[in-house]
Amino acid sequence: MTELVRVSNLRKDFGKITAVKSISFKINTGEIYGFLGPNGAGKTTTMRMITGVLVPTSGKVEICDLDLEAHPIKVKSQIGVVPDEPKLYENMTGQEFLEFVGSIFSMEKVEMMHMISELCDAFEINFLEKFIGDYSHGMKQKLVLTSVLMRKPKVIFLDEATVGLDAKSAKILKMLLRKYADEGSAIFMTTHVLEIAEKMCDRIGIINAGNIIAEGTLTELRSESGKQSLEDIFLNLTGSNEEDVKEIIENL
Repeated sequence: MTELVRVSNLRKDFGKITAVKSISFKINTGEIYGFLGPNGAGKTTTMRMITGVLVPTSGKVEICDLDLEAHPIKVKSQIGVVPDEPKLYENMTGQEFLEFVGSIFSMEKVEMMHMISELCDAFEINFLEKFIGDYSHGMKQKLVLTSVLMRKPKVIFLDEATVGLDAKSAKILKMLLRKYADEGSAIFMTTHVLEIAEKMCDRIGIINAGNIIAEGTLTELRSESGKQSLEDIFLNLTGSNEEDVKEIIENL
């Protein structure tokens, strides 16, 4: 397998606070990598560094054999990013936005229009003529997903991508991500929905307080922890267990 993402000793300091503490991991072709952690663990900061939004304090990010620091534009041409809170041009229509993105990435017009049509049918998008400023969160999420998926990038980064989606759209997204991975892309996704990670991800990394505290396939994590469900594995590794949760509920 070819490594499409290689993260080495990545660290991010915000003043005296270290949000991410020298973490390392890799993602191979055809792999969906789930990145899990409690609130404030460093998930979003990590994703922002490996997609070029934040500059790391130290460490190295390589994507498609390109050093992100040395070749930021080339790297960004190979990736697609779905952030947790899409920031879009609100005075554009959805159609204008998609065509704008397609032109930036030099998509062939015919192929671009075909992919837009196919994805709009899949996600039931019938609002491209409206201004983005009038969109709901879910509508914006579908638009951003379409803008990324229509390009079929080699590496796709998603931060809580199913939030705001209806059940059918979420199911279609999960199936499309599996299809893209099977065709050779690498997928990096954060999610708080552990059932999604359990069903979708080939490997899982768990981050807590800026450190990766566990990594592996679900089978490997089960073997190492002695727990069967990802929920139990996650709670145990991040300092909570079923007894703690029961005590909290009983005390409320």
